[in-house]
Amino acid sequence: MPDQLKRHKAKRLAVFNHKGGVGKTTLTVNIAAAIASSGKTVLLVDSDPQCNLTSYLVDPTVVDSMLDNSDTAEGRTIWSALKPLAETSGELKVVKPQAVRALLLIPGDIQLSAFEQDLHSSWAECFQRRVRGFKGTTALSLLVNRLCEKHDVDFVFYDSGPNIGPLNRVILLDCDDFIVPAACDLFSIRAFKTLGQTLASWIKDWDTILKLAPDDVYLLPGRPRLMGFIAQRFRQYAGDVAQDYRHLIPRIQRQIVADVANVLRKIDDSLASSSITENKLGMVKDFGRLAPAAQSKGVPIWEVGNANERAADKAIFDDIAKNIIHRSRE
Repeated sequence: MPDQLKRHKAKRLAVFNHKGGVGKTTLTVNIAAAIASSGKTVLLVDSDPQCNLTSYLVDPTVVDSMLDNSDTAEGRTIWSALKPLAETSGELKVVKPQAVRALLLIPGDIQLSAFEQDLHSSWAECFQRRVRGFKGTTALSLLVNRLCEKHDVDFVFYDSGPNIGPLNRVILLDCDDFIVPAACDLFSIRAFKTLGQTLASWIKDWDTILKLAPDDVYLLPGRPRLMGFIAQRFRQYAGDVAQDYRHLIPRIQRQIVADVANVLRKIDDSLASSSITENKLGMVKDFGRLAPAAQSKGVPIWEVGNANERAADKAIFDDIAKNIIHRSRE
């Protein structure tokens, strides 16, 4: 296999739920920071045109400057990297990631929405066996692959928008695993059914495309595995889940299995576990005032609050990080 077609060993993940307001970006930052604190090299990819991940980690004046210059030769956003291919069918520009604390970041860009529109036609062209379609569909994956090789990355986290559009389709099909953030409310639980059905449809379509693919083109693996879910945004009382939220945790566990895991297992048993306990990655309480405080300072949640809060909050994300590192080896 030619070197440019080989997939780097880094594990690629997304904290994904197409429902908005479930805290994907905050979870992604804190989980990635916890994994990085264990000595792993973590690359964050801000693949949401809203640029929430970049805005969390980078000073606003720097973000504004990057966005203003992303079309220039000095551009260093995700759009700067994809623009040559998107606009002229040229080659990707391998931008230098932004070093943010112990993390590497490919900054987001509002112009990524233009690339997303092109993905509609790229997907259709894949069914027509056109190389141009495969180049567009796999462009983001290939960019990540080259950055992983250059920086010897261990884990990649995509941060994506709250939708089931063509950009999220290529992101999920590029992921080795995905994690479902589940807010403790009925609206979040009801969204699982659409999530499972959509992922199954994407995987089946890509299976068809793989059979049509020309030789010597870079391809997405197309086998995202459900690593598990994280229940969050619940209140605590006396160190335990408050009564108003307690009944929702078992329901989240059951519905994740019924609406996501079992749907994926009909395609391939290896895509999910049917065990309720194995699908649970962790639980993240409602941090209240600490979450916006951390966002305003561009730091993980455990770096704000008093000393007791910091230790307990760090332990929450350390446990999730350990579970992810362990499960990524399976």
